[in-house]
Amino acid sequence: MIGFIKKGLSKTLGVIKEVLPQKVEKIDKETLEEILIESDIPYELVEEIIYYLPPQNLVEQKDIKRVLKSYFIYDIPKSLEAEKPFVELIIGVNGAGKTTTIAKLANNYKKEGKKVLLGASDTFRAAAIEQLTRWANKIDVPIVSTKQGHDPSAVAYDAISSAKAKNIDNVIIDTAGRLHNQTNLSNELKKIVRICDKAKEGAPNRKILILDGTQGTSAINQAKAFNEIVGIDAIIITKLDGTAKGGSLFAIAKELQLPILYIGVGEKEDDLISFDADEYIDTILSSIFIENHGEG
Repeated sequence: MIGFIKKGLSKTLGVIKEVLPQKVEKIDKETLEEILIESDIPYELVEEIIYYLPPQNLVEQKDIKRVLKSYFIYDIPKSLEAEKPFVELIIGVNGAGKTTTIAKLANNYKKEGKKVLLGASDTFRAAAIEQLTRWANKIDVPIVSTKQGHDPSAVAYDAISSAKAKNIDNVIIDTAGRLHNQTNLSNELKKIVRICDKAKEGAPNRKILILDGTQGTSAINQAKAFNEIVGIDAIIITKLDGTAKGGSLFAIAKELQLPILYIGVGEKEDDLISFDADEYIDTILSSIFIENHGEG
């Protein structure tokens, strides 16, 4: 797993190496500050991290890890075993990697022995329906879809109803990704949520926001807007392998107080890995500190 995280953070680790060519046993706060800023952690948050470190200028790995880990303390996400079918609504702007992430998520569930069904409720773009259908065929999962322009909430209703009839474990529903400040998108998402609940009480069981990792901390405003519309339960970060902004996850976690479920580290269906805060922090710190020194 560390290997996958390392792959996802390769550009961020490269930036760290530019600032600090040689690993150290202890790091001075000025260099640490530069590393954190170069990794796309906002300056105010960097100042906060530095503030909570011990007062001396040279600090150890264990002290930094303790502070960084505190940003990933949030409520545990709902268990997938709690409901059947477990309905997930996937939300996010166009270009964030929503459709590909849905396929990766479905593939993950399939590998766990679950029966999965997709719902193509992004009826705004014909390309979105076609793309999701291609993925469904590739990973061999059923899909409920309609033509472009049809009512997306009807697709969501049909997908959940079909899943109930066929004893499906997981339903993953795509949604349109037009700009988050458009009123019609806001109303459409709210309607889909209402209709999901009519199809199965309590659905959707989880509303997941897809954020593009290459956008860094600017993705936070997107997330806040979607959260205001429908209330987001969890986040997936995509395209982390294509950016040096790996540090932005700290700001996202702090600002949104929502669990990061997975990170995308490539284009293939297996390139979606469960996010583990310890592994993420350890991977970053391993590029700064000499092994077996100052760990704890």
